[in-house]
Amino acid sequence: MEFTIKTGAPEKLKTACLVVGVLDGERLAAPAADLGKVSDGVLSAVLASGDLGAKAGATLLVHNPAGLAAQRVLLVSFGKADGFGEKAFRDALGGAAKALASGRADEATVCLVDVEVPGRTPAWNVQTTVRLLADATYRFQAPGAVQKDTDKPAGAQHITLLTRHKVSARLETAVRCGQAVAEGMALAKDLGNLPANVCTPSFLAETARKLGKDFKLKVDILEREDAAKLGMGSFLSVAQGAYEPPKFIVVHYKGRKGKAPPVVLVGKGITFDTGGISIKPAAEMDEMKYDMCGAASVLGTLKAVARLALPINVVGIIPATENMPGGRATRPGDVVTSMSGQTIEILNTDAEGRLVLCDALTYAERFKPACVIDIATLTGACVVALGKIPSGLLANDDALAAELVTRGTESGDRVWQLPLWDEYQDLLKSNFADMANIGGRYAGTITAACFLARYTKAYKWAHLDIAGTAWVSGDAKGSTGRPVPLLTEFLIARSAAVAE
Repeated sequence: MEFTIKTGAPEKLKTACLVVGVLDGERLAAPAADLGKVSDGVLSAVLASGDLGAKAGATLLVHNPAGLAAQRVLLVSFGKADGFGEKAFRDALGGAAKALASGRADEATVCLVDVEVPGRTPAWNVQTTVRLLADATYRFQAPGAVQKDTDKPAGAQHITLLTRHKVSARLETAVRCGQAVAEGMALAKDLGNLPANVCTPSFLAETARKLGKDFKLKVDILEREDAAKLGMGSFLSVAQGAYEPPKFIVVHYKGRKGKAPPVVLVGKGITFDTGGISIKPAAEMDEMKYDMCGAASVLGTLKAVARLALPINVVGIIPATENMPGGRATRPGDVVTSMSGQTIEILNTDAEGRLVLCDALTYAERFKPACVIDIATLTGACVVALGKIPSGLLANDDALAAELVTRGTESGDRVWQLPLWDEYQDLLKSNFADMANIGGRYAGTITAACFLARYTKAYKWAHLDIAGTAWVSGDAKGSTGRPVPLLTEFLIARSAAVAE
């Protein structure tokens, strides 16, 4: 999808579809506020009929309106002006995106970015609009499937954003940012949606290599033997039951000269999780192909960052493996030694994510990072606690946590912070090792983060538990691409702070 932004009079534009916002079910929003009069009262009469739903995101298509050069006008409800905010704005964009993606118009002019969202800038409006419209066009193409006409891009493929503001460099940058985030989300979605017999650890490694080739990034792939030499006994304990070889993937994006410390992103890359010997129930186990969505979000974020050429250094680390049962698989009760030298009693082989992450977090120390953020579909307890709206956030640094909360709110990819108090550490006690890999029945999300915290004492660290937000189930089953928007917004803001 292509985007341009310009100023102009909407009534004079020759376009296949003119998209305009409606407040309180009767008022057209700027810059299309006068279209009711210009259209010989047609649009005013349509609004007066009450056919447009009052809820934000409701749409109504009007064909060949008199007095306008547009072939169609898509009316989009912003809901009530009283109490209007970010949610209503996003809901309206979602409705417009759905209508444009399924409509007959191959291009459209969108007059939605000028509505005033409390506390937000015109650039925020533009970036959010571009990201949501572009993301709505995502379609997953199954590998090897015969392409049908219905698989081809549908709806508007070129969007013109119409604004009354001067088209500044800031607004043009906002367009690019929105496009880049949507592109990163699409990569993360593709990786998540691929079946586990295709998206193996080796496939993730090849995807990283391709990303490196496309954007001139340094990519290191550590094999099983390399991990063993480094002492990654925890990571390899998860991999030993699988026929697929594990891969420890490291991607370097260098956007700044010199030795500026990087932000390190660590993504859990369990390409399929049976639970190992502690095997999962059969129901919905197919969704365990999504257990590598942390890894997918790291690659998607790196693609967005590289596309934007942000002046920041970023390292992406992905410990990738399957978690399978078998004659060589780790058993409950086994004790392994992590790269840090700490020993772990594995009481449950289905708590494997923390076992691969802990060695990756130790490996991250060598980069002397500005901060480290790990992203993982780690605990079902997080879904129970927070549902599927925010991702869980835990951190050893309050300033870093606050930064992520702010960027999550700005991007709409929200997080909620949970406590990381020392009192929870007692739940990880083991009689046979430095720690157990589970902490019992209660506070599962917190004790999982407490486990990881033991490997992050050398730097500022935050943990994102995306078990509830990385994918959706049911008829709409598929990867969400989260938290690529949050991570990219975080890195954009960090880049801007450095530039200043």
